[in-house]
Amino acid sequence: MSDFKVVNKTIKFSTRGEIQFIDLTDQAQEAASISGVKNGIIHAFAPHATGILMVQENDDALLQDIKTLLEKIVPRHSNYNHPSNAHAHLRSMLLPPDKTLPVINGKIAFGTWQSLFYVETDVYPRERTVIFQVMGE
Repeated sequence: MSDFKVVNKTIKFSTRGEIQFIDLTDQAQEAASISGVKNGIIHAFAPHATGILMVQENDDALLQDIKTLLEKIVPRHSNYNHPSNAHAHLRSMLLPPDKTLPVINGKIAFGTWQSLFYVETDVYPRERTVIFQVMGE
């Protein structure tokens, strides 16, 4: 008989608008811990057309560099066909809305400097959701 389980946890939060980084590392670790899964994976998914999940170092200068890169690659003001927030949709195409990470001994195996971030690319404040699904034994 297998002890395999799947546990879902949904979190909700508000954003201020473009481009904002929300550190979700503690919420992800909590989801892994309360799941009871000792070894498996945690999958994080943001069900939004203008949201990104990334694993990166939580350093203000680096986050500013990421913001500058997104603004340079897909500028806010350009000749877009989609009204008001085309650039937000295009930016969210560059990075995925999900991440899968290993759970080892009941904890997410982040690297030394890694954190999980939600990146808001939309121009307006939004209510956002991230779904954590923890699977394993």
